[in-house]
Parts: sequence; structure tokens; C-alpha cells
Amino acid sequence: MVDPVRPPTPDTRRALGGYDPEAGRNQHEANAPTLIPVPSLLRSLLSDHLDPGYAAAARDDAKPRRRLANASWEVLAALAIATVFAFAVGQAQATAPGVRETQQALSASVRSAEQAADAATARRDAVSADLDAERRSRLEGDERGRQLLGDLDTATFAAAATAVRGPGLTVTITDPGVSKDLSDVSKGRVEGSRQVILDRDLQLVVNSLWASDAEAVSVGGVRIGPNVTIRQAGGGILVDNKPIASPYVILAIGPPNAMQDAFERSPGLQRLRLLETSYGVVVTVSAGDVVTIPAGSVRDVNFGKEIGDR
Repeated sequence: MVDPVRPPTPDTRRALGGYDPEAGRNQHEANAPTLIPVPSLLRSLLSDHLDPGYAAAARDDAKPRRRLANASWEVLAALAIATVFAFAVGQAQATAPGVRETQQALSASVRSAEQAADAATARRDAVSADLDAERRSRLEGDERGRQLLGDLDTATFAAAATAVRGPGLTVTITDPGVSKDLSDVSKGRVEGSRQVILDRDLQLVVNSLWASDAEAVSVGGVRIGPNVTIRQAGGGILVDNKPIASPYVILAIGPPNAMQDAFERSPGLQRLRLLETSYGVVVTVSAGDVVTIPAGSVRDVNFGKEIGDR
């Protein structure tokens, strides 16, 4: 039986062209001396095509080239980054004067609008006072006129259109600023804002004061009436479209002792106590014999819709 021809293995191919560790051993004669194989010059020339010294020299010569290529890429990357930064700095310096001028113009426009609004408010209050004095002088002369004045006073008080003075509560809320561990992500705070108290907190306090039998309420010097809103505007709070800032002073007129007892158990004060414990908000509640709340702005109602069962 003839053995099949096997393809040469890597060791066989190496033995054919160079040094074979088994070459020269006597495998057929028993007790015969074992020859130590020694590679011949021919086999060495056939197997080792490159002198080890040349190979080492080639490797040493390639290393500086690789280092030079890597250094070149690093230099190019650094130059690209420096170019981008230089362009950004130059563009910022070029646009800075225009940005400052625009900011100054906007600030001046806002201050001018605020001054005009304050002047218009003062004129409106003066005209309203003159109108009220004239109306009273004409209607106080007879019984029907006095009854009409009583109805008007009731309506204007319900509309928060008259100033009120009497005993009540003063709630002062001081915002401590930024806290590192604010966890109420649903509040949607503006990044970088130093604000913990938000519009929903003040709304809850005002509703709790109404539920505690308050007769009139103001927030930040603004009377709370039927058409007044408390809402967030970026990093600030607007009451009747007027900005207010910390500390927030909330005044409420009513029986001070009974109102304070009810307010202590209300959700509004519980919310403030939670913010006080968690974020360092400062909350003070004090009763007073004389609390003055200004009149609110009155707007004309052009449309109304009844809500609920008739």
C-alpha cells in the first residue's frame, strides 16, 4: 500500500532550505552514535536572507521616521486648534463693541419704559382719587346716594381697586441663592440662576392665605385681584406683569390670630418649611395690628362666560 503524498509542513519546508534540528541523527541503527546537527553555510544562506545586523539597522532607522511623522501630526493639530481659537477670539473682540452698544440701548429703553409706566400709574391714581372724592361729594347728600356709595365700595373692594388698611399677617420669604443639590428637576430652573423660590411657590402661599380667611393680599407691593397673575419669566417672577425680587413680602389683611393658626397648617407654609429645610430658604411669619395694602389696577372686562351649574 502506497502512502499518500502529504503537502510539506512549515517544518519540512524549513528543513529543505535551512537548519533542521533533526538533521544528521541516526534513527535506523541501534546503539549508533548520535550526531549533533550543525547548520551549514549553504543552509544558513538559504534560510537567513538578511543579516541580523542589517535588520536591526533597518528597524533603528525606521523609528526616527515614525517619531518624526507623529510629531508632525501633533504640530499640525496644535496649529489647527490655535487657529480656531485665534479666529474665535478675534470675532468676539470685533463684535464686542456692537453687543455692548445694543445692551446699553436696550437697558436705556427699559428704564425709559419703566419711568413712563410709573408716571402713568401716578397720574391714574391721582385721577382716580379726584374721581372718588367728586363722586362722594355728590352722592353723600341723600339716602339713595349713600346706598349707592355702599354698593360701589363693596364692588371696588371685591375688585381690589381700593387701598386697605388693618390688622393682618406679613410673610417674608428670602431666597438664599444657588444650592449644589437642587433635586426638584421638574421646576425647570434657568441655568446659572440664583433662584429657589418660583412662581408656583408664591401662588400656593397666596391661595393658602385666601383659604385662611384673608380679606386682601399683596405680593411684592402688588395687590392681588381678579385679573392679577403670578408667573415665571425666565429667571424672574412677574406679579401683574411687574417684576419682583427676593425677599418676597406677602401681606394679608384679616383676623391675625385665627388667620395665622390656619396658615400654619396650610399647604403653602408646609411647602415653604420644606424649602427652608432642604435649600436654606428663610421664612418668617409675623402678625401686626396695622398692615397697609395698596389698591390694584382695574381693567375693563369686555367678555365674560359663566362657569358651572346654573
